[in-house]
Amino acid sequence: MFLYQIKLENILNTETIKIILDKFWILIFDLGLKIIICTLIYIVGRFLIKWLKKILRHILDTRDIDKSVKSFLNNLIHISLNIILILVIVGILGIQTTSFAAILASAGLAIGMAMKDNLSNFAGGVMILLNKPIKIGDYIAVQNTEGTVKSIGILYTTLVTSDNKTIFIPNGPLSSGNILNYSTQTMRKVAITVGVDYGTSMAKIKQILNEIIIENPLVQNTPQPFIGLHKLNDSSIDILISVWANTPDYWTVYYYLNETIYERFEKENINIPFPQLTVHLPK
Repeated sequence: MFLYQIKLENILNTETIKIILDKFWILIFDLGLKIIICTLIYIVGRFLIKWLKKILRHILDTRDIDKSVKSFLNNLIHISLNIILILVIVGILGIQTTSFAAILASAGLAIGMAMKDNLSNFAGGVMILLNKPIKIGDYIAVQNTEGTVKSIGILYTTLVTSDNKTIFIPNGPLSSGNILNYSTQTMRKVAITVGVDYGTSMAKIKQILNEIIIENPLVQNTPQPFIGLHKLNDSSIDILISVWANTPDYWTVYYYLNETIYERFEKENINIPFPQLTVHLPK
């Protein structure tokens, strides 16, 4: 017991305590200095990131690049530069970047297993931006819905329907499914089928339809409009009217033809038959 007290007194003498305190204050000073340096690097780094993003934005704006690609590149550069800044700060604090990277990789693997659908959506977004099957402003039909492409994000593509509803479609299924893009071609064919009674003069029908087509300047002369007998139905003769219009004018021409044909046929006493059912009742 006496020897133990002597050893304890030797360990806790004034000189030892002084050495411990000196080392403690050195560590505190070193840590404080590192924190100050990291704070300064963070402030300067954030300024440099904003400056580099501004330069990148200016470079992209001066080139003919799709808006969706610009947005994706801006987000990618923002994330990459912030990761680099974090790694620099972690290195200054004394944490081994290799160990930190291994931790990030392990965490990324675990998160990736839990978010595999989002990874698929991310890959789909990259494929859409690279292959460019759609772009902002296109009117498309996909997955039993139609709308105008408002934005192409990293995970989701946003559509706005004709009745102003917003639809978010995951990029994974979008990139691997069928996409019907109505906006890629400069012209579209407007095809309408109308039925008339048997016995109606085809010459008269063609004359009226040609007049209707010529009266609308939105109908293109090339390719040439077509009018022909499409089908002999049970109770009607089906006439096919096929014309071409610029893509933005498609619906205007479509509704014009339907409304004008109905009005002119009614004025010329040309009957448009409709299904009828005759019922015979016993006396």
